[in-house]
Amino acid sequence: MVWVCLRGIAFFTSYLLMVRHSDFQILMNDEFGAEYAAVLLRDLALIEFGDLTGNKALEAGFEPKSIWLAICKAQGIPEDRWLGLNKKPKDKHAE
Repeated sequence: MVWVCLRGIAFFTSYLLMVRHSDFQILMNDEFGAEYAAVLLRDLALIEFGDLTGNKALEAGFEPKSIWLAICKAQGIPEDRWLGLNKKPKDKHAE
């Protein structure tokens, strides 16, 4: 596993490596609300994907995680919310 330190908080990057479509939609709705999330997916051109929108990038087979991160960057979402609102990584080594 690879450790990343973000503002003093260490977490496993593997969490972000596996975002399913359903989790992606939850992240979008939690962060932006269902209506605005739909607008962003339909209209926001993402430079990371050759100016495809989120919907077009999903249709083209790009990973939802990559699309989520591109939307977060484009919208100026703070990095501490990239895992989702009030979500903390699970401690895989809890005793």
